[in-house]
Amino acid sequence: MNHWDQAYSDVEGYKYGEQPNAFLKEQAHRIPARARALLPGDGEGRNGVWLAEQGHQVCALDNSAVGLAKAEALAHRRQVTLQTVLVDLADWQPEPASADAVVLTYLHLPPPLRTPVMHKLVQALKPGGVLLLEAFHPRQLQYSSGGPKNEAMLYTLDMLRGDLAADMQELLASESEILLDEGPGHQGPAYVTRWIGQKI
Repeated sequence: MNHWDQAYSDVEGYKYGEQPNAFLKEQAHRIPARARALLPGDGEGRNGVWLAEQGHQVCALDNSAVGLAKAEALAHRRQVTLQTVLVDLADWQPEPASADAVVLTYLHLPPPLRTPVMHKLVQALKPGGVLLLEAFHPRQLQYSSGGPKNEAMLYTLDMLRGDLAADMQELLASESEILLDEGPGHQGPAYVTRWIGQKI
């Protein structure tokens, strides 16, 4: 059983709740209508299921079979369709220009993996497609509301711009303190990096 299988098995209910990420909900108007949306690291499915409820065609990718089973159960309860794919992002190869949107919420990857995965996600976007990201900033190490304890896995805007800027037009970028209320896994003040870009 991998780390995330264990994490999703240990909690009663949903580790990060059943409601969508607040930043995603606030910025979802940027996603084209009836989009084909990729959600790498969607875990237990709270964001993918919500996007499916908004009429999008959602593919949730994760390396946790436990998380994806919970995502499918949530989709069934909410009476929406959600495609789930059990995958290691290191090995995953997307179909180029196949997605209208990529949504990344707290997908924290080690540096050797982060840059190639980000490049693959940009390649997966159609021209005009949108990438929306919220992740913990290195200052999150001073907080107790969640996230990796390895600074190398936390994201700054400079880091993201280095990974994404070549093929993307930046639409929104911020580093700030917010208040998280996402199930037992994300609670309280937090310091996050938010970025939205559009494929050129």
